[in-house]
Amino acid sequence: MHPISKAIRIQTDRTNEMEHSSPMFLTSSFCFDNAEDMRAAFADETDDNIYSRFSNPSVQEFIDRMVALEGAEAGFATSSGMSAIFGSFMALLKSGDHLISCNAIFGSTHTVITKYLPKFGIEYTYVPADKPEEWEKAIKANTKMIYIETPTNPGLELVDLEAASAVAKKHNLLLNVDNCFATPVNQRPIDFGADLVVHSATKWIDGQGRVLGGVIVGKKELIKDIYLFCRSTGPALSPFNAWVLSKSLETLDVRMERHGNNALQLAKALEGHPKIKNVKYPFLPSHPQHRIALKQMKNGGGIVCFELAGGLESGRKFLDSLKMLSLTANLGDTKSIASHPASTTHAKLTEGERQAVNITPGLIRISVGLEHVDDIINDIRQALEKC
Repeated sequence: MHPISKAIRIQTDRTNEMEHSSPMFLTSSFCFDNAEDMRAAFADETDDNIYSRFSNPSVQEFIDRMVALEGAEAGFATSSGMSAIFGSFMALLKSGDHLISCNAIFGSTHTVITKYLPKFGIEYTYVPADKPEEWEKAIKANTKMIYIETPTNPGLELVDLEAASAVAKKHNLLLNVDNCFATPVNQRPIDFGADLVVHSATKWIDGQGRVLGGVIVGKKELIKDIYLFCRSTGPALSPFNAWVLSKSLETLDVRMERHGNNALQLAKALEGHPKIKNVKYPFLPSHPQHRIALKQMKNGGGIVCFELAGGLESGRKFLDSLKMLSLTANLGDTKSIASHPASTTHAKLTEGERQAVNITPGLIRISVGLEHVDDIINDIRQALEKC
């Protein structure tokens, strides 16, 4: 079957009730028929469930669906996107190792890399996301992993996955890709050579702003190490959240098609507006890496960024003038959301760090929802008039 069909049809074995939609397994632990079965489970001789921090049928169904969508060998789900990213680092890196990362990344990921990894003796080097020639130059004798976001948050820079994979393979490095903005229906990094793919399932995968969740998929031997790390350290995904996320995957393809179509129409409508310096969207021909977007993405995703000509003060007036769009610390919702990265998600970066990744005082990020596109465009236009 096509991966989209698999993501809809995969489910836990039916119970004696013969349910069509999978039930929730809201339990902390699982029983055994006898002492030998229990011993074998704890000895990892069977795949029997023991404790929901280790595994749970509702969580496994979500994992299996994500594995099918991404074309991976295995996966593990976590309580949030950040726990997935942190788990992918800590399970596979050790003191003395070196990580290369694109410099344009989510604010909390930046904090983990710059503040916490060094406490464990793990070095890092940032490389501009849009300069692939710099990646190989950053490699050291102790480099172990390359970590990238594409498209990046919030500036929508793209990394050529094929080129990054070639560098990683040449030097026997792990390629770890945050695929949150694109989702597996728009981009499959494993098809281009990635070893691991991480997601904040809180975003487009849930798609309705309801639950937190994260997931890591990739090569089986790598996922085993991540599983062993996470089951001991505890970032377990709630079975309830997993059930919600599994159901969300059944509509991910059709939702992302609408998100992408709305976003492209919005980006085109805003280009050339007198209050806007520039508009950035991967599927706009004006995007500096438009060719890469066409090569590795099905559509441009649901995020549109633009820079207000009036800077910080215009950004404040714009947000305060919106009537329909929400102001909230999330993205990937059915409802359109506006945010100001410099004062929110990336506020902990220094001014120099923000400038290095093109997060200017006037940058606005729009998570384009599923409302009628005319209403989204009209709300943004009326707010722009008041800047």
